[in-house]
Amino acid sequence: MQQKEKNRGWKILLAGITSGFLNGLFGSGGGVVAVMFLRSLIGDEKKAHASATLMILAMSLISFALYAAYGEVLWKEGLMFVPGGVIGAIVGSALLKNMGSQLLRRIFGGVLAVSGVVMLVL
Repeated sequence: MQQKEKNRGWKILLAGITSGFLNGLFGSGGGVVAVMFLRSLIGDEKKAHASATLMILAMSLISFALYAAYGEVLWKEGLMFVPGGVIGAIVGSALLKNMGSQLLRRIFGGVLAVSGVVMLVL
């Protein structure tokens, strides 16, 4: 096995562990790391964001099952957000298809920056 492919395997494993850890700890925060790792791995901004949803789905299902088993899920409160979340997911996915990679990167960075400030201040 070539050294480059061996390093790639370790990077993928590290990305999965880091994303999964953050997802388990924060809910779905692993998606941010998943996007960054996928972007560096495949080099395509849109495909990195779209592919990260697969990782997020798998990690979120496991995290959700464990949260539910621990009795941490507030079902009524959580389910209230589902209809709006479904609408938002449909709109966001449709916009991704026609959005330039540079704009997508800027929006993503802006959302992360605003989220960070809100988390630190509020």
